Amino acid sequence: MENLTNCYEGLQPAVCRACLLATGATPGRRPGGEVLPREGPAARPSGGGGLDALDPDPQPRTPGGGEVWLLSGAAPGGWTGAAGAMPVGGLLPLFSSPAGGGLGGGLGGRKGSGPAAFRLTEKFVLLLVFSAFITLCFGAIFFLPDSSKLLSGVLFHSSPALQPPADHKPGPGARAEDAAEGRARHRDLAAPGDPAAALEDNLARIRENHERALREAKETLQKLPEEIQRDILLEKEKVAQDQLRDKAAFRGLPDLDFVPPIGVENREPADAAVREKRAKIKEMMEHAWKNYKRYAWGLNELKPISKEGHSSSLFGNIKGATIVDALDTLFIMGMKNEFQEAKSWIEKNLDFNVNAEVSVFEVNIRFVGGLLSAYYLSGEEIFRTKAVELGIKLLPAFQTPSGIPWALLNMKSGIGRNWPWASGGSSILAEFGTLHLEFMHLSHLSGNPIFAKKVMNIRKVLNKLEKPEGLYPNYLNPSSGQWGQHHVSVGGLGDSFYEYLLKAWLMSDKTDLEAKKMYFDAVQAIETHLIRKSSGGLTYIAEWKGGLLEHKMGHLTCFAGGMFALGADGAPEDLAQHYLELGAEIARTCHESYNRTFMKLGPEAFRFDGGVEAIATRQNEKYYILRPEVIETYMYMWRLTHDPQYRKWAWEAAEALENHCRVKGGYSGLRDVYFIHENYDDVQQSFFLAETLKYLYLIFSDDDLLPLEHWIFNTEAHPLPILRTDKKEVEIKEK
Repeated sequence: MENLTNCYEGLQPAVCRACLLATGATPGRRPGGEVLPREGPAARPSGGGGLDALDPDPQPRTPGGGEVWLLSGAAPGGWTGAAGAMPVGGLLPLFSSPAGGGLGGGLGGRKGSGPAAFRLTEKFVLLLVFSAFITLCFGAIFFLPDSSKLLSGVLFHSSPALQPPADHKPGPGARAEDAAEGRARHRDLAAPGDPAAALEDNLARIRENHERALREAKETLQKLPEEIQRDILLEKEKVAQDQLRDKAAFRGLPDLDFVPPIGVENREPADAAVREKRAKIKEMMEHAWKNYKRYAWGLNELKPISKEGHSSSLFGNIKGATIVDALDTLFIMGMKNEFQEAKSWIEKNLDFNVNAEVSVFEVNIRFVGGLLSAYYLSGEEIFRTKAVELGIKLLPAFQTPSGIPWALLNMKSGIGRNWPWASGGSSILAEFGTLHLEFMHLSHLSGNPIFAKKVMNIRKVLNKLEKPEGLYPNYLNPSSGQWGQHHVSVGGLGDSFYEYLLKAWLMSDKTDLEAKKMYFDAVQAIETHLIRKSSGGLTYIAEWKGGLLEHKMGHLTCFAGGMFALGADGAPEDLAQHYLELGAEIARTCHESYNRTFMKLGPEAFRFDGGVEAIATRQNEKYYILRPEVIETYMYMWRLTHDPQYRKWAWEAAEALENHCRVKGGYSGLRDVYFIHENYDDVQQSFFLAETLKYLYLIFSDDDLLPLEHWIFNTEAHPLPILRTDKKEVEIKEK
């Protein structure tokens, strides 16, 4: 009772209903029968009995007028329950007594046992829920596709000048084509070069894309689980039927008369010093191959420190990546015994009937490209058969609404998907854009046009799309056929798309004029918006993200020096020398990225900001994984200019590989090229044998070994012959 008295004293003139309930007292009186003083209007009768018979103010108040409690589950105007007293746990106090302890302190005095404990718990739960909601909202804004555009369109659209006109915004059920027509009309009415109109157009397009994505997601969520399961089964059945139809078209390969390749005679260089260096490159290949055979034979790659096999998820359960990738390098280096060993393994063990998900891009450039090249060099039928067999296995990847292939494909079920991190499930430009060379040759060797049709359809989709500033974004949604995030890179995610535009034109014997136009239009946009020169005079290619430049250049981007030089011959007459010089400037910049490290090997990416030039500033950009792109550019620049500095730089790279990457078990990548001690990543990449060593070998060989007039290298350095007309083939044979 003393506790209850204290409670009354602490709350007067307010009513403590918790105390009344605990003692069974009638509201409005003290336990001893004394009527409590009351402020405000008199109690009003209630229609119920018991506690409801006389209802005071909806909420008791402190002398200051603040509410003291809430009644859980009851309306403010009445008490619940007639005969039984409501438990104390049903009262939700809003704040404690100023003296401390509040209601919880007055009832029993144990911390956490009264209503105050409920108050703290509920406030904590509410805080968690509110925090989660805020996190979800901001996560949606910043991580949805094209988040930077979404921010500008959602957070900063209050200005009337930035509002799109009415015909920009599609209503419920509106088609994207209607909105596109509205934008076109608005552009026609707007003043030329009006930045406000361009911004409105961009915001409208972004809004359309997001509304379309939300509609598709809503439609999917509204389906019953049984409907979703049925759709999946129908899709699988459709894919299976398509596979059967495609396989039916390949019941047998046509007979082909193998034409001996041009430019595979491996003569020794006349210069003794060059001959010695080339012999050293061949010895490096022998060391890499011997250790792969000893420790990882039949597996995908070698771990030279651990001396065991290494298998990347890129290939699923397909084995032998290093064997297939190295075939043509073994052939052109004259390693005949090793080539026959590789051929024998392929005949007996190379199996594509695996229940696993593979990267369509990686399997194409390494396996399909390697097998095609081995066939064209040797004439061995097993390589043609395996290449076409694998090509058929990859066809289901194109079963999308737009025909843009999936990045990942299950080789058994034929079900595809994209990388989950790729801009809302988009396909990647460098992946779907790096199939053309191999698929054109698959049609040539199989006699079936289906492969060529698949990659030519990619062209049709791209040519229908509007390019921001003439640039190709890295992401394209295969379902909608629309761009994802407006990120542009000539390095990772974009690189080999541009390479294959140029090489598609060259490989067609310069008859594919569409590819030529696409290439030179893209290069013009790249030079306008991405190529910059540092204060120290180094030319570099930045990355473009929604109109903003990131002054970073990746090791992968260094291939572009060779690409610009290779395409110079087909440029307009007044630009041919310019593109050759541009290639030389990129080669110099990439050489500087090597020369400014302790290991004399280049980092994964290097920057041109914060007072640094051609130096990696972030730890996760300082590694080197035996990449070939810089040496690739040296090879093209040497072949096209015969400037001795490119052989000099190539030999510097070869010496650095020997000094820092060579170990007893093969060659390993490095985790930090700026550190004075080697920290190995313990992987001998298959492309080290396919590309890095091949390009080094060609630099120190005569130009008549795989001459550029007759061969095109795919992005994995697998040589493919130019597809000439019969007339030109006859002329070549006569010569």
